[in-house]
Amino acid sequence: MIEHDAIYKLLAPAKNETWLEILPQQISKAFNFSVHGTSAKWQILIENLDLPLPSQSNFNNDCIQIGLAKDISSERQLQLRNELMEFHPWRKGPYDLFGIPIDSEWRSDWKWQRLKDHISSLKNRLVLDVGCGNGYHCWRILGAGAKAVIGVDPTLINVMQFQLIKKLSGEFPVHLLPITLEAIPSEIKLFDSVFSMGVLYHRRSPIDHLLELKNTLRAGGELILETLIVDGNLGETMLPEGRYAKMRNVWFLPSCKTLVSWMARCGFKNIRIVDINQTSIKEQRSTEWMRFHSLEQFLDADDKNLTCEGLPAPKRVIIVADAF
Repeated sequence: MIEHDAIYKLLAPAKNETWLEILPQQISKAFNFSVHGTSAKWQILIENLDLPLPSQSNFNNDCIQIGLAKDISSERQLQLRNELMEFHPWRKGPYDLFGIPIDSEWRSDWKWQRLKDHISSLKNRLVLDVGCGNGYHCWRILGAGAKAVIGVDPTLINVMQFQLIKKLSGEFPVHLLPITLEAIPSEIKLFDSVFSMGVLYHRRSPIDHLLELKNTLRAGGELILETLIVDGNLGETMLPEGRYAKMRNVWFLPSCKTLVSWMARCGFKNIRIVDINQTSIKEQRSTEWMRFHSLEQFLDADDKNLTCEGLPAPKRVIIVADAF
């Protein structure tokens, strides 16, 4: 399912034979159906998809468009909609696939709008998207002119959603590897731009994560980092004692000044804060395509500035920095 040859061609300039040797094993492990029983059903659905190439695709719209309703019959469109629903929950989007709108939990396009005018041109760049979910931002990066995009995400439902979308779209230089950033050999220094959005606060060692990101960037490459923060001064960081907004795996939420100091200590230069935004229940919410609880249920019922645990509500920063 993963296009080994195309990925190897992209990775060859790194001259990292170790990764090229272990990558097939990493991919095979991710698709171990004895561990992930549902994935066999998902893979069969993807393999059995038999649709014409889309007459039109657009990766620059807020809603990523692949195909038009007129490309397939109304009966096949209804069948496709049911097939897409088999991949519930859809966390990232929105998408429009052959006239079927997928209203995902996150309005991922809002985040893109907040960052797109503050980053270097992506034209002809090789880009890495860490923790990319089902690849929504990978497609936006391609639409912005990138030469090729590699996303990494270990969550199998995200990988399967991406593979489904990629099969519908046809051949484009966008790939998703079912691995974590930590699985990429250190000092690869291959990518022109690296995105890490919504990952740092899930890491028990944020400094290690920043160093690992830096080691994937070529000299002069650019990091686009988005993460949860708290208000505060230099040196202030919140470490939730238990869950945060019902999430189990949230570790360090630094103040902006603290985060900038971490990045400087890791060797990043020209560090600039380009956006601070408190997540709203219009940006992250339950929908027909993600029917579980979402942000509204994770906040205090009487005070939307607090989580249900009584902690500051999710506030996010986008920081852009250079690696040398």
